[in-house]
Amino acid sequence: MVGWLWFLIQFILIALAAVLIVLTTKKAVANGTETWIMRQWKKDSVKSVASSLISIVCGLLIGCLILILVAIVPSEGTEISFKTMMDGIKLIFSGVFNANRNDNGELVFLFNPDDALAYKKVATNIGNMLFRATPLILTGLSVAVAFKTGLFNIGAPGQYLVSSAVTLILALVIPTSSVPVFLVWIIAFVGGILAGAIWGIIPGLFKAFLNVNEVITCIMMNWIAANVVTMLFDKEIGPFKNLLDIEKHFIFVYKTTHNGVATPKFGLDKLFAGSQVNFGIIIAIIIAIIIAIILNKTTFGYQLKACGSNRNASKYAGINDKLCIVISMAIAGGLAGAGAGLYYLAGNTEFAWNTYQSLPAVGFNGIPVALLACNNPIGVIFSSTFISLLDVNGMQLKYLTTYNEYITSIITAVIVYFSAFSLLFKQILSGKIKLNMKNIISRGQEKTVETVVPNEPQKINEEEVNK
Repeated sequence: MVGWLWFLIQFILIALAAVLIVLTTKKAVANGTETWIMRQWKKDSVKSVASSLISIVCGLLIGCLILILVAIVPSEGTEISFKTMMDGIKLIFSGVFNANRNDNGELVFLFNPDDALAYKKVATNIGNMLFRATPLILTGLSVAVAFKTGLFNIGAPGQYLVSSAVTLILALVIPTSSVPVFLVWIIAFVGGILAGAIWGIIPGLFKAFLNVNEVITCIMMNWIAANVVTMLFDKEIGPFKNLLDIEKHFIFVYKTTHNGVATPKFGLDKLFAGSQVNFGIIIAIIIAIIIAIILNKTTFGYQLKACGSNRNASKYAGINDKLCIVISMAIAGGLAGAGAGLYYLAGNTEFAWNTYQSLPAVGFNGIPVALLACNNPIGVIFSSTFISLLDVNGMQLKYLTTYNEYITSIITAVIVYFSAFSLLFKQILSGKIKLNMKNIISRGQEKTVETVVPNEPQKINEEEVNK
């Protein structure tokens, strides 16, 4: 299906759905009844989803405006035609379903089972999207769990880095000739989780017992982690310099397949042929479901959320607030570590050991993932998939148009920036912003009355004067 037709079909379907909702709602209001949509709208969770969708749409529209501006404003050495601009807009919305171009040079979307190459192209895009979503799900959960306890875990990049190093060391050092491969995989994965948990406990201890702001300690721990990891693999003095890939001029650590260790695919490589996806995405989804059950169905989860809502009140109710803070940060660090473990145990990813000047973006991207999901563990699965979809769409934009890779980075950054407004949109949808404005106006009127009344002539009580 050519690009303009696929884009038009999407627009018509969305418009018809919107018109149908408006008409049924008006009819129900006129009859004094409620539709299913009206009943669902009263739920807080539905407003959360709606606010996230508004944030995404706003970000995508701004991204399209950037593409239009780049095409309109002339730049030296680069000329972007109207057709290229339209192709770029289509790829932003549907790049993951792109099956390359046809003989006429038009973009073709959706896979055709009869066309093996087109089918493989789309399947590869979807598989890579799921693979990129795997670490994002876990770093998003890391930030979301900390948010639930009233903490801001900006230390996910450091926890991710330390776990990456520990996972790779264990996966490459333990000899698979004497230890079964599946056991080495488990040891490396669990070791990475524990490393992240230990790195997350440190800011938790400072917050719980010394009341030091966790943002400060997390940022410090991030750069300590970056330098520690660099020191471990330094090609001259590092204790694990023997794990550096000679063929890559000591820039990268060996892939785990160098020792025969890799996450099994369980048929996903056939379903999404040519992609990097493996069973790690299933593990990440299972972990998200477990976290959702713990937070919503257990006493421990209730204690964590109570501590996050009001630490002093939870302490008065008998909850050990200090223990909740420490455990929450340990879980957050462990989740970030699990993301690093699943990413590098895939066996097809490389780790650049020289990290002292940079931090992994996947750790920071956990923040917008959690914000878009309103800190809901199940919502994190979908928001992380959306962020990884943007990455795949950006790669399509880079290779199929004359736009460069910087444009895709800017568009992704804008959408991530708008994710921070999801809570604002939720307040607007809930009517809280409007209610607050009324209170401000009413308070202003009360103050005006108070300042005017004393200037009026006051009545004198004659009996008090006689006394």
